[in-house]
Amino acid sequence: MHGRRGIRPSTTRSVAALRAKSLLNAILFFAVFMLALPWLAHRLLPVAMPVPRPLAAALGGMLFAGGLTVWVACLDLFSRRGGGTPFPLDAPRHLVTTGPFAWVRNPIMAAELAVIWGEAIFAASLGVLAYAALVSLVAHVVVVRIEEPELRERFGDQYDAYARRTPRWLPGCKRGRS
Repeated sequence: MHGRRGIRPSTTRSVAALRAKSLLNAILFFAVFMLALPWLAHRLLPVAMPVPRPLAAALGGMLFAGGLTVWVACLDLFSRRGGGTPFPLDAPRHLVTTGPFAWVRNPIMAAELAVIWGEAIFAASLGVLAYAALVSLVAHVVVVRIEEPELRERFGDQYDAYARRTPRWLPGCKRGRS
């Protein structure tokens, strides 16, 4: 079934080809949203935050590394289990509910946000912090207004059951539709 919002399930059957597509998508996404835009945000608002360097390095590094690790695991699951990529024109054919997707409904976006927040804390930059806050807000709106309705349309009752048992953003939060 095709979603009305420009989402097209992948027609690629090879897991290796899906991984290659996911890698290309990931490199482009990472370069723009996790490198270029945070750099630009820092250049536009180059105000240092008073965060002790060891704390900034430890907390920022953990968020960055943890987010990157989860992100890579999710891309692999989309290829192997979902039969697609995160790119809307090559979306997974099957709903993925295992691995990080069993913890939260949006682990890819949560992982991307963890990387961006990790950068903001590590750099102790008000510009990158403002960027992280803006991206977090936009991500939430996109998930609630676009992604979840589209998934509900494509996967129906299967998605509804998944949404009822899996929190949207934070593992361990009260289960149920948020």
